[in-house]
Amino acid sequence: MIRRYGEAVKAGKPYRRRPGVYGVLLRGGEVLLTHQAAPVPEYQLPGGGIDKGEAPIAALHREVYEETGWHIGPPRWLGTYRRFTFMPEYDMWAEKVCTIYVARPTLCLGPPSEAGHTAVWAPARVALDLLDNVGDRAMLFGAMARIGL
Repeated sequence: MIRRYGEAVKAGKPYRRRPGVYGVLLRGGEVLLTHQAAPVPEYQLPGGGIDKGEAPIAALHREVYEETGWHIGPPRWLGTYRRFTFMPEYDMWAEKVCTIYVARPTLCLGPPSEAGHTAVWAPARVALDLLDNVGDRAMLFGAMARIGL
């Protein structure tokens, strides 16, 4: 059974399953986040949806690069959770199945290529407060506990 975080399922809404991959990107005691300006400004773990026919790890590398400009080392699976939410940028109700990996950022290749995103380094404990999604916070907390932060 996959743990669920966030708002309750709204009766009568046509939820569409949307698998995605996200990274807890640690370097020392800091975490690399992305700040998305629109549709609602929020801090997030870098990542996003897996395109049709795309392998999850390839999607993670692509999404991290697009949202932060960073290349990452080999990722390790951390956990999976789901949340039910409205995605205004796609005008759809989604059951997001979020698979989280831990990886080390290795090389900044430039600024984010995805419009409206900014790469933000934050101390791990501060990042817990910045993240808007309770599932992302839980995964970051779990990663921090594993490495003793």
